Amino acid sequence: MSRLQQTPFSILDLAPIRVDEASPVHALNRSLSLAQQAERLGFQRFWVAEHHNMDGIASAATSVVLGYLAAGTTRITLGSGGIMLPNHAPLVIAEQFGTLAALYPGRIELGLGRAPGADQATAHALRRDRLGSADDFPADVEELERLLGPRQPGQRVIAMPGVNSNVPIWLLGSSLFSAQLAAAKGLPYAFASHFAPRYVHEAIRLYRENFRPSEVLAEPYVMIGVPLVAADTDEEAEFLATTSFQRVLNLMRGQSLVMQPPVPSMKGLWLPHEQDAVGSFLGMAVIGGPEKVRARLDILLEQTQADELIFAGDIYDEAKRAHSFEILAGLKH
Repeated sequence: MSRLQQTPFSILDLAPIRVDEASPVHALNRSLSLAQQAERLGFQRFWVAEHHNMDGIASAATSVVLGYLAAGTTRITLGSGGIMLPNHAPLVIAEQFGTLAALYPGRIELGLGRAPGADQATAHALRRDRLGSADDFPADVEELERLLGPRQPGQRVIAMPGVNSNVPIWLLGSSLFSAQLAAAKGLPYAFASHFAPRYVHEAIRLYRENFRPSEVLAEPYVMIGVPLVAADTDEEAEFLATTSFQRVLNLMRGQSLVMQPPVPSMKGLWLPHEQDAVGSFLGMAVIGGPEKVRARLDILLEQTQADELIFAGDIYDEAKRAHSFEILAGLKH
């Protein structure tokens, strides 16, 4: 078997809201449909991410969304990619994910991010008088591990549900900090190369070189994010990818993130420096027909030696998005 065939594939979904929709319920229903498809196709895991004050993303209440997805699937592992820990007291997250783990045993995992994932005004609205920051991340992770682990003698505060659930924890990052922390703690590590590919090679190197085996993990385990637009032809994939290009462009301009339909050409929609910036943002993107996707993934795996790939696919048409992941799954055969 080739490395591509052996490497587990997973999906990261942001529950994108389309410009033609009046309610986020459609986005959430599409997420469930995609999770069910991922389960049928044999994907390893399905993650949703915490984002706030973004009109085009419906997964802000991440643990609630995970409960909805878990109720509509039967086997696939579900998790957060991730929970932005500075926004929450560790006890609250331990209780939420402890509850999910009690309801859906063996299927829930907790990916943790160090960034707030929001602007300052939104962060204040989330936290009010809570003084948590990214600097507290290592201590907050340790507290979460204690709350999700066995109850200790004299432990005054417990998460119920949560205590002794041992919900698996991943550390996520787009820079080097979490790579080093994941290595020190012997935890699996996911790099957000689907939007920040610049440091992916350095982060993976730091993680692997400094990894300390733990009760959780004997060897380092790296998953990297990959934007995916697969179609029957390279030309169709390039057309469909303009939805992602528009979304990233709007993010950089501080404009609405609702998903836009694809366009025949981006000419006239972006300036040259914006085109370069979008290209850098999506530097890890895999866009093309089946053979181009296969070749690109072979190179990506050779360069990174990643243990797992998690794919994000911003495609406007639901059927086209489903077909994109069908093409991806077909590369295993």
